[in-house]
Order: sequence, then structure tokens, then C-alpha cells
Amino acid sequence: MSTNTGLPPGWTIRVSRTHNKEYFLNQSTKEASWEPPFGTDNEKLNDYLKTYKNNGNKAVVGEDSKIRASHILIKNETSRKPRSWKSDEITRSRDEAIQLAKKHQARILNGEATFTEIAETESDCSSHVRGGDLGFFTKESMQPSFANVAFGLHVGELSDVVESDSGIHLIQRTG
Repeated sequence: MSTNTGLPPGWTIRVSRTHNKEYFLNQSTKEASWEPPFGTDNEKLNDYLKTYKNNGNKAVVGEDSKIRASHILIKNETSRKPRSWKSDEITRSRDEAIQLAKKHQARILNGEATFTEIAETESDCSSHVRGGDLGFFTKESMQPSFANVAFGLHVGELSDVVESDSGIHLIQRTG
């Protein structure tokens, strides 16, 4: 269960464009519901939604606001630095890196492995030792493609594949 939203693993909060109201989405099955899913800690969910609404329906307020996220980085031969703690020279193609990231994403969403477990063993970033945790950061401190996605996620939500100069990422917002 996400410590901040109170939702069970794999569930996230979205806002309906039509109704301008929160709904709940299971990222693995794509099941959507207006009602919180079974297993939700309603007290934590209500606290999160109160904070979220007080911030003008934005997860982050202000230009110098900080969020916390973890990532899994899959480098490829076109990455800005095609080497990592796992390999002195990375030769996989961009397409191979994308497919590998999608495979990791599916394992996380299916509950076969946690984000942290995959980050610790599969991420090409030195943050692997912290389960992919990047700590708190501002939008301006990250590459735009990464920052735009990370700042658009709700706490506990897993991104789709994101590409930056560093490589291919999966991002999970943690704070």
C-alpha cells in the first residue's frame, strides 16, 4: 500500500477531464472506479486528497517545489554515457532498452517483483544501491522529459517508458 495515498499497490488517482473529479485506476489491469478499491486505507486517502485539493488539484505547487521519485534507468548505445556499474560499455540498442523497460514495467504491475527489487539489480544508474531512490529534487534539476513526467505523477504512481539523454526510464513518484 502506498504510504501517502492509502491505495493498494498498482492503484493510482487520476482526475476525469469530463467530470473534474478524482477516480481510481489500476495501472496493471486498466480497471477504473469512482470508488476507492478494496484494501484502501480511507483515512490516508482522505488526508492525501485534502492536501491535493488544497494545492489547487496539483500534486506540486510553485516553481521551486520538490518531489521525490525513484527510477529504473536502462542505458543504451545512444545514451549520453553508455556505461554503468554493471558494464564498462553498453551496446544494447535503443529499441532493446525500451523493450527491457516494458518487461520490467509488466513485472512490477503484475506483482512479480517490486520497483525497488528491479531497480537494485537491473538499473544502470548508481541509485540502484538505494532501490532507485533519487531523493527530493526540483523540476529544473532534471532533464525536461524526465521532470515533466515525474512531476505529473501522483505519489505511488508508476510512469510509462520515458526517454531522456541518459537512456530509458521507469519512474515511480514516492513523495
